[in-house]
Amino acid sequence: MGGYPPYSGFTEFALALGVTLSAIVSLLGTSSRKQMIANGEARMSDLAEMTGILDPKQLLAVFGPPDMGRIWRNVTLLDVRRARAPAGWLMSSDLVDYACVLAAGLALAFDYWLVPLLLLAALAVQASGWIVSARVPK
Repeated sequence: MGGYPPYSGFTEFALALGVTLSAIVSLLGTSSRKQMIANGEARMSDLAEMTGILDPKQLLAVFGPPDMGRIWRNVTLLDVRRARAPAGWLMSSDLVDYACVLAAGLALAFDYWLVPLLLLAALAVQASGWIVSARVPK
């Protein structure tokens, strides 16, 4: 992904920086949601983003009803991991985010013909995670 000499590699660097920042923001959000669930203060939006189950009725079927404060106090991280759907992997998986950061680092370090494709795949994964997370119930 080159360009003219003053800007050669600029596009690749900008994509790698964007993917890295997106993955870091996703990791921070995932860490915050894990802490809320571990403390017994899981809300519907936390469970929806961690599991990928976007329908509130399905969340109620999987985890049962919340208490009067609309908080699930009996849900553990293991319960969330068991109920995780593919959309949950896109929105809140540490492994996926670390793999995207690794792809961005490889794109900056190596000049091989497959590396820009790897960077574009990481960009697609991050973008799809943000798009899916826009549908999370509040």
